[in-house]
Amino acid sequence: MQALSKAKAGESYTIKWMFGVPEVLEFMRSHQIEAGSTIRVIQRCTDSLIIGTRDTRIAIGNEVAERIQV
Repeated sequence: MQALSKAKAGESYTIKWMFGVPEVLEFMRSHQIEAGSTIRVIQRCTDSLIIGTRDTRIAIGNEVAERIQV
């Protein structure tokens, strides 16, 4: 298991667990990003990631990605 912030671009991962601010978690769940979901790291930037699942793409900061284990 590793933090999502350490994941490589272009790879797919299954989310094992995630924690953080309830509002952020609820936003992610509303876009089908939750424990058990398979996501793809589309692009890594210096302080953020673009991730996708099915037809949804979102950008998250490294501080959020640190709280997601894949």
